[in-house]
Amino acid sequence: MRFLYFILFFVLKYSFWVYFRKVRTHNSSKEFFGRTIYISNHCASFMDPLAVASLQRPIVFFMTRSDVFTTLMKPILWASHMLPIFREHDGLDTRKKNEQVFDTCAKILNYGRNLLVFGEGFTDDVFIRRLKPLKKGAVRIGFHALEKYNWKKKIYIAGVGANYTEPNLMRSDCLVSTSDKICLNDYRADYESNPNKVIMDLTKEIEKRIQEQITHVQIAADAPFHEMVQQITRQGMHPTSSDRSISLETRWRNSQKLAYYFNANAEKIRSEFANLRERLTEYNSKLKAKKIEDSDVIEFQEKGRFSRSNNLLKMILLSTMAFLGLIHCWPIYKLVKSFVEKSFKREVFYGSVKLLLGTIGMGVINIPTIFLFYYFIYPSWWLAFLYYCLIGVFFLAMILFNGSFIVWKRKGGIKLEDLKDLSAERTALSQEIEGSELNVLK
Repeated sequence: MRFLYFILFFVLKYSFWVYFRKVRTHNSSKEFFGRTIYISNHCASFMDPLAVASLQRPIVFFMTRSDVFTTLMKPILWASHMLPIFREHDGLDTRKKNEQVFDTCAKILNYGRNLLVFGEGFTDDVFIRRLKPLKKGAVRIGFHALEKYNWKKKIYIAGVGANYTEPNLMRSDCLVSTSDKICLNDYRADYESNPNKVIMDLTKEIEKRIQEQITHVQIAADAPFHEMVQQITRQGMHPTSSDRSISLETRWRNSQKLAYYFNANAEKIRSEFANLRERLTEYNSKLKAKKIEDSDVIEFQEKGRFSRSNNLLKMILLSTMAFLGLIHCWPIYKLVKSFVEKSFKREVFYGSVKLLLGTIGMGVINIPTIFLFYYFIYPSWWLAFLYYCLIGVFFLAMILFNGSFIVWKRKGGIKLEDLKDLSAERTALSQEIEGSELNVLK
């Protein structure tokens, strides 16, 4: 059972290196064990457990919605350290089933293992940088384990924040941050006198700590404006218009600072900055209408010219490995993409399911490559296996080649006059933001 977990652990680490441009952890625990309940935000569906589990060092067991535990999937999910959590609409005996799961969680914690719980309980239909109110179940599990084993061992809780520039966009960035731990044993006296109050207070405290690990825009309606300001300043977590000379950690902090301002000045954001918000929206509408990316305008501003030669050079350099990627990966890539986008109505599922199914599909379908390499290219199992492991690199080269080709083709249809107009408009927007209170870095 443990063997499959570690296989998946290393495969996911490799997949994340391919999928994301930059992957970072902040304040990650150095312990494999720790008897800790990690309570995470849940902004990107299946991507969140993949990110936290593959980037955090501790071995974790996941709390997962029960409806995925089908007869076929149950052995695989159990081997992957996943535990079902039952919701009210799952049946009349929900409470009894959850009590059994809580007993299992207690055993896991008693043995020194860790749990990962997504405290919000669900994911928004679209990716939003915010934390929804936490459920009390995670903290309750911790105290249940302490009571079951007579408070003999220390159990901790900690907040985890999964941060993405855009989880559904390949070659975006990911950062996972962890708060300091809280020892539940320190609250024994208070818990035994008033358990509900302690559970509520600690849930609120861990909610605050998770908010400190993410960009938390309190009012969901303000999130698009927050994103557009990041786009123009290029100093935050915008997926395509960020200054990548700035470290991911710094951009993450800048994104948080802007969110703090939004949360503290909600009324001012909606009144004094209404005109700016409207102009930013109009600017992005013009970009879309003219089929120009903000990155094109930035390039024109920085270099004073507009060239496709860099994109052509990238295609030339990547061509050989991209061709190998085309052979090994293109059919399964197109099949997975088509299946996911037709089967899932909520776009928030796209990136994670594509990553998971693509990794499994490409890994399985290319196993014969090992034998073909050994018998027809060079009789070395080590080299054959190395070539098999490089298929992920070939896939990445194929994606980068295709991206460069799309940019090269798009640039060919861009009019210089449109670029000049949009550049002037972007400069005006940037200057207005820099001279306002929205410039949180001044």
